Amino acid sequence: MKKVVLAEKPSVAREIARVMGSREKHKSYFEGPEYIVTWALGHLVGLAEPEDYDPKYQTWNLEDLPILPGHMKLKVLKETNHQYKAVQQLLRRPDVKELIVATDAAREGELLARWILDMAKWNKPFKRLWISSQTDKAIKDGFASLKPGQQFDSLYQSARCRAEADWMVGLNVTRALTVKYGAPLSAGRVQTPSLGMIMQREQDIMNFKSEEYAQISCNLGSFEAIWRTAGGESRIFDLTKAEQLRQKLDGQRGVITKISKSEKVVPPALAYDLTELQRDANRRYGFSAKQTSNLLQKLYEHHKLVTYPRTDSRYLTSDMADTLKERLEAVGIGPYASTARALLRKPLSLGKRIIDDSKVTDHHAIIPTEQTVILNALSTDERKIYDLIVRRFISLFYSPARYDQVAVVVDVQGESLYAKGTTMKDAGWHAVYDGKGFDESVEEGAEEDDESKILPVLQQGDQLDVIRSRIKPGRTSPPKRYTESYLLTQMEKHGLGTPATRADIIEKLVNADTLERQGNALHPTGKGKQLIELVSKDLRTPELTAKWEGQLELIARGQGQPEPFLKSIREMADRLVKEVKASSAAYKPHNVSTSHCPDCGTRLLEKKTRKGIVLTCPSDDCGYKRSGEKQLSNRRCPQCHKKMEMKEGKAGLYVQCLACGITETMNKDSKHINKRETQQLVKKYAKPEPMGSSLGDLLKAAMEKKEGK
Repeated sequence: MKKVVLAEKPSVAREIARVMGSREKHKSYFEGPEYIVTWALGHLVGLAEPEDYDPKYQTWNLEDLPILPGHMKLKVLKETNHQYKAVQQLLRRPDVKELIVATDAAREGELLARWILDMAKWNKPFKRLWISSQTDKAIKDGFASLKPGQQFDSLYQSARCRAEADWMVGLNVTRALTVKYGAPLSAGRVQTPSLGMIMQREQDIMNFKSEEYAQISCNLGSFEAIWRTAGGESRIFDLTKAEQLRQKLDGQRGVITKISKSEKVVPPALAYDLTELQRDANRRYGFSAKQTSNLLQKLYEHHKLVTYPRTDSRYLTSDMADTLKERLEAVGIGPYASTARALLRKPLSLGKRIIDDSKVTDHHAIIPTEQTVILNALSTDERKIYDLIVRRFISLFYSPARYDQVAVVVDVQGESLYAKGTTMKDAGWHAVYDGKGFDESVEEGAEEDDESKILPVLQQGDQLDVIRSRIKPGRTSPPKRYTESYLLTQMEKHGLGTPATRADIIEKLVNADTLERQGNALHPTGKGKQLIELVSKDLRTPELTAKWEGQLELIARGQGQPEPFLKSIREMADRLVKEVKASSAAYKPHNVSTSHCPDCGTRLLEKKTRKGIVLTCPSDDCGYKRSGEKQLSNRRCPQCHKKMEMKEGKAGLYVQCLACGITETMNKDSKHINKRETQQLVKKYAKPEPMGSSLGDLLKAAMEKKEGK
């Protein structure tokens, strides 16, 4: 009798099969003496679509909403139907007596496995492989300590509730908005409040009124000091007063009235969870959250160099203590050799900032595995993510950084000048970062302290001359736009999504054309600005969704019940749809181009895709689409002789000079023509080039003329 092992991906199944001795390869599985290892291509089974309940729902009608089935059905997904059938056949084999679920050890992995078992009508007990890394040792240890499947029932119920809630809210509100306003408007339980936070920041920026101010900086010879009030304010909004103050201080003698020195102790940062790693990668390298997730998955699954990525914990468990030196040995090469090997010569210092069982739920923090690393096998971007993880891991075992902070107050003509400086006493964990620490506690967008500098040895009572005073002009700045790093921080703070889903939520907002990236900042588009005004206020703000996420977490821990939660979601979906139906708001497409559809005359919409800008016709019964990039024809402008741009409008195909604006019609019947006909027209109307423009052509013509004689 054999055991079926269900992995999440073919690559994971291949590794499990290799380690567990299932070497006989088939199209949809690997087989060995004891284990048959197969896989799910992500989700093989999903929630049924509205039309699966009633064919009338194939057409989106406002009067049919909300669609709230009493019992949510499942369906086999068409695109992966072949693999589902293969898994189903394996589960029904007479020689199979046991099932081992080896999908990702997380909420989503549990859900996709349970849905497959539900659809395949597997009603026998099963076991669960729960591991945090993909190394051979982790796989063998995991199979040696399989857990009863029922132990994860609460996790499955939480995942089911999340999926059904997203279906009921997202599907109904999206259909209602799309039908009501005649445009593809997507809303959801998590994505809409995430967009709402960005839109609120946009409002703050729009309402901000900038003011001019001045600061006075005084050169005291060996250092500079800034004028401040007794309350610590350095900005002067009365520019006349600022100039008077500058003249009062310039060239005067002052005396040090106060010197204060305090020791600062900064412990190393906690180990990474997924969200914190995504934040660091965005701040340091400009990586999107999705990009970081993909790179991290490669390091985990393919290279086997890091532990399970989609974790929300920043601590390790006590049973890992004996493995930490082995992990340090594995990473102690190349740029990490000196700092890692220095730790191996003495016992590791393991405090509560490193190991705390009470703060680890499903998975511990992201750290390196015991796998020996070959740095040259990693891509440049993989190296950057691996470098962050390794340095953070090594720094955990180093002492805190210690430095003295010195603050000086100088009295000049009754005015107070302030200066701050630091003196490093013990670099501690900063040594792991080549002397440069990375302070994750600094608030995103906060101004750096430009007064932090090295000060000379000073004594209270010392007299100093103001060699020169100068006015530093400035303007108050509006709040900074969200970066992905800061959006992740706010999503985590408000409980929006999970570490595993936040990157996909951001990508969904970008792909739906409600957000766009401009450099490292996230900007709401015209569509996003309107969408946030069209949805219910409850869905715009994170409070309600955060409350739901908290309830899902309680269900996952076995402390909450699914049905009361789903009941509240049904009531919410019903109310949200009613609000859309009753709304008198209007929507105006933000991306209307100047081009017209050659088939029906409607103004085309511009859409950004991975392949560039595409112009599409918004009419339901048309479907016309073409590239929106500028297409230069071979036809020359009769005035400036530059190539003219090919366009299409109500009158059909025409060309226009980008410089002079001269327009010439090329197609008189106002019908759309295909690419071949376009090329023929361009060739017909193109200005003929002079013959014999090259030296070769001239010589050839001369030879022909000579032979003709």
